[in-house]
This record gives sequence, C-alpha cells and structure tokens, in this order.
Amino acid sequence: MENVTTVNEFLLLGLTSVQQLQPFFFVIFLIIYLINLVGNGAILVITILEPKLHSPMYFFLGNLSCLDICYSSVTLPKILINLLSARRTISFLGCITQLYFFHFLGSTEAVLLAVMAFDRFTAICNPLCYPVIMSPKVCILLAAMAWITSIFNALVHSVMTARLNFCHSQELNHFFCDVKPLLELACSNTLLNQWLLFVVTGSVSMGAFFLTLLSYFYIICSLLLKHKSCRILHKALSTCASHFTVVCLFYGPVGFTYIHPASATSMTQDRMVAIVYSAVTPVLNPLIYTLRNKEVRLALKEIFRSKLFKDCRQHH
Repeated sequence: MENVTTVNEFLLLGLTSVQQLQPFFFVIFLIIYLINLVGNGAILVITILEPKLHSPMYFFLGNLSCLDICYSSVTLPKILINLLSARRTISFLGCITQLYFFHFLGSTEAVLLAVMAFDRFTAICNPLCYPVIMSPKVCILLAAMAWITSIFNALVHSVMTARLNFCHSQELNHFFCDVKPLLELACSNTLLNQWLLFVVTGSVSMGAFFLTLLSYFYIICSLLLKHKSCRILHKALSTCASHFTVVCLFYGPVGFTYIHPASATSMTQDRMVAIVYSAVTPVLNPLIYTLRNKEVRLALKEIFRSKLFKDCRQHH
C-alpha cells in the first residue's frame, strides 16, 4: 500500500530548470502581461465610453477583453513571481483555486466565442430582425449564460481534484496548476477524473466550437443562396475574420491539450501549448480586433484625439 500523506503545497517545476534563462523568460512574460492589460483594457474602456460601439457585437467584445485580462491574471503573475524566486511553491488551496478560475474563465471564453458567432450569424443572415433578436436584454442573458454555465465545469474539476490523495512526488510538471499534471501525482484512482476531463471539458469546448462552425456554415450558405456573389460573400466574411481568427487561436491549443489522454511524454507538449492559450492568445485578441476592425481603430483615435485636445486646453 502506498504512503498517503497530506499535501500542503506543490512545487511548480516551471518553464525551465536552466537558471540563466529565467531572467529572459521573466522579461518576455512581463511584456506579454503588460501588453495584455493595456490592449484588452483599452478595448474594454472604448466599448464602454464610445456610444458608436454600444451594439451587441462590441458588448460581447468587451466581455471577451475582460475575460482575457482575468484569464491571464490567473497564471501570469504567479509565473513572474516564480521566475524570480528560488523556491517555486504554491499552497494546496492556492493550487485548487488557480485550477478553478483557470477552467471557469476558459470555459466562459469557449461559450462566449460561440455566442459571438451566433451574433454574427443573426446580423448577416437576418438583419431585419437583428435588433429584436439581439436586444440589450437578450445580450445580457447570453453573456450571463456564458459566465454562469462555466461555474459547473470548473466546480466539477476543482472538487474532484481536491478529493484525490497525493502520495507521489509533490513536484508539479507544469508552470501552473491544472488537472492533468495533478492527476500524474495522485495515488488515488483517477479514472473518473480523466473521464470527467474528457467528457465535461470536451463537451463544453467542442460543443461551443461546433456551434461556432455551424454559425459560419449557415452564414456562407445563406449568402451564396441569396446573392450568389463572391464579392458580397467576401465583404460579409471580412466582418467575421477577426472573430474566426480568435476562435482558431483559442480552440486549437485547447483541443490539443484536453482531448487526448494524459501521459508522461505528453506533459512537455502540453506545457508548451499551454503558453499559447494562457499567455499568447489573450495578447493577440486585442491586436487582431484593433488591426482588422475599422470602427475600433476610429474609436481609439477619437478618444486619444479628445484626450489630447482636453490636455491642450488645460495647459492654455
């Protein structure tokens, strides 16, 4: 029988064991985190302050920016602290809390991306009824659904992981607490946990991904049948290009990590892929929407112009 001990903390092995590389990684991740805060914060502010952006599309974009700030804040501050620390530990409670919020915010983003695809489908395929279908009340309900339904997914994983006995090494082969690396350390039967990870997380992420693809499929079919023009199809799809790019960046790494079963050889790959969806994707989202969206760019210019004008008047 294996020796079951009460685990009070875990040692995060982090990104690299090479001491000389840690300052380099610290600078890189600090820059990524600051760009994330500034970029997503700017989009969140302009969607609130700019009356021209008070529409369903930008309401959901504001929610996405808020999500991305929170999502990266779950992992990046701890990564930055550990890169400067000699002892990279996290308490058991802190680990389960981090796991909960990581899955809660990740699931919310998956559902929200599906909601945003439905919004584009309604706007393009049913423009006359769009103001009625996507009324402010409906938008709030859809956003609330995305946030609330994700509580269950995160609660399942955090509670079931917290109930496990850990009798192996306390060294966690990751840079933050997630279900799969924790299952590697458990001496309890983890079959149910693995099944829940595959079924619950797989259903939420792949279900939302399927609904997103379905929305785009109907958009393409509807435009081809109605107009039979590649020019109109290209114009309509260009309005969805930013969202579709974000969808690919999010679902690709998430699908790779959570759909295939855990193994010792896959943990290094999972760790590398986790950098993409936990740190890189939240940074790229505001850049993608800003570069590809004319209305967002104009709103940013107007806010900066009005701010400069106000500053000049105060000086004079």
